[in-house]
Amino acid sequence: MAKHTSILAGLTLALVSALPVMAQDAPTADTVIATVNGEAITLGELVVLREKLPAQYQQLPDDVLFKGLIDQAVQQLALEQSVAATKSKRDELWLKTDARGYMAGKALEAVVKTAVTPEALQAAYDEKYATAPDSTEYSAAHILVADEAAAKDIKAQIDGGADFAEIAKTNSTDTGSSVNGGDLGWFGPGMMVKPFEDAVVALKPGEVSGPVQSEFGWHVIKLNETRVAAKPTLEQVQQELAAELEQKVVAAHVEKLTAGAKIEKPGEGLDPALMRDATLFDK
Repeated sequence: MAKHTSILAGLTLALVSALPVMAQDAPTADTVIATVNGEAITLGELVVLREKLPAQYQQLPDDVLFKGLIDQAVQQLALEQSVAATKSKRDELWLKTDARGYMAGKALEAVVKTAVTPEALQAAYDEKYATAPDSTEYSAAHILVADEAAAKDIKAQIDGGADFAEIAKTNSTDTGSSVNGGDLGWFGPGMMVKPFEDAVVALKPGEVSGPVQSEFGWHVIKLNETRVAAKPTLEQVQQELAAELEQKVVAAHVEKLTAGAKIEKPGEGLDPALMRDATLFDK
């Protein structure tokens, strides 16, 4: 009896050993998590689906996301299969251009990652801010009117002793500043339209300009005071500098790649309006 028991145990062990040990296998990107009509959905696809989610959804508990993304993948595959036989030229080109865009983005991501470093950011900051000359900020007020005659009349009133702020409250068409007596607060170079900025720069604190025309109308401007603009810290402009570095390195990389590629444009002389011709897919 013991002999037969031993034989049966051996056969059982051999059969179990011959079966695929799916549950114990280490998961990979190719691990199948579901099938739809025999077509597999893999764990790798689930990872990609999660990466595509908006940030707020990526914070959901893993068990909730896991089940939800499996259901989503199953539904998407079932929908895809339902129209597979009707895939058109347009559909193929959509998929092709999407894939091209993704891979192009991947290529640029690698370039940007190596270019935007703490050292590069510090160097860009030093060049743009640390060693740059000091700039001036201005505190000014204005009265905005529709025509030059009105502006001249207001200037004459102020020269005669009228209060600038009171005239601004009753006469200025700039409702945003008129309630504050025309006060515009502090601003730096490039923040105002050029005729206005040029007039402000020419004034001394306490002076009032003559009529100044801009695209908004006619201004009478009073310069209150000036100050040396505080330079921003690296932390304050880090995103701005990173964007500038990215733009430069991307442009240089694309230029290098295209310069080294054999590029031909046989269709460049076609009528540009052809881009709007959806009937091309039927020809």
